[in-house]
Amino acid sequence: MPTMAASMDEDISANPAPSPEEDPLAEERLGFVREVGAQAVWSLSSCKPGFGVERLRDNIMDTYWQSDGQLPHLVNIQFHKRTNISQIYIYTDYKLDESYTPSRISIRSGTNFNDLQELQVMDLTEPTGWVQIPIKDGNVKSIRTFMLQIAVISNHQNGRDTHMRQIRIHAPVEGKHYPLELFGKFATVDCQKYATIR
Repeated sequence: MPTMAASMDEDISANPAPSPEEDPLAEERLGFVREVGAQAVWSLSSCKPGFGVERLRDNIMDTYWQSDGQLPHLVNIQFHKRTNISQIYIYTDYKLDESYTPSRISIRSGTNFNDLQELQVMDLTEPTGWVQIPIKDGNVKSIRTFMLQIAVISNHQNGRDTHMRQIRIHAPVEGKHYPLELFGKFATVDCQKYATIR
């Protein structure tokens, strides 16, 4: 595994309002990245009943994971094989969650729980919307890893528990890019009648 000392203790501040290009779905549709979170096993340090890991992956911005315990709150993402990761997107909403909104996040990487190394620490100032966290090792724009850990170190207003609404994990696409727009909108009547299984 490459050394990650070059990017350790790197502090990044996020803008409170994400710019239009901070939309993970737009990047996926353009074919530059692919979402690989479905290939991983997800676990949490704690959660309130009914507000577990499935809420982070349901593509609904109104639902959220809520922790239930002491800081730091952890989201563990373990892949079956070494996977190339270029960025993480986290959806938060300070206007709705207030003291439950993370204010400092640590991103860690390794092969298992015992050898995790901190890649970077990111400070969030009242974030609303998608927050992009580039994952890199020095000058390399992505890393290959078996495990990622997102640690919420502190919340706004010294809140104890945290809310995260969505997380998407991106891997770079090698070779040619094929945007979905090239294949049409998939909204015709013929396409829609095969969209569900009866």
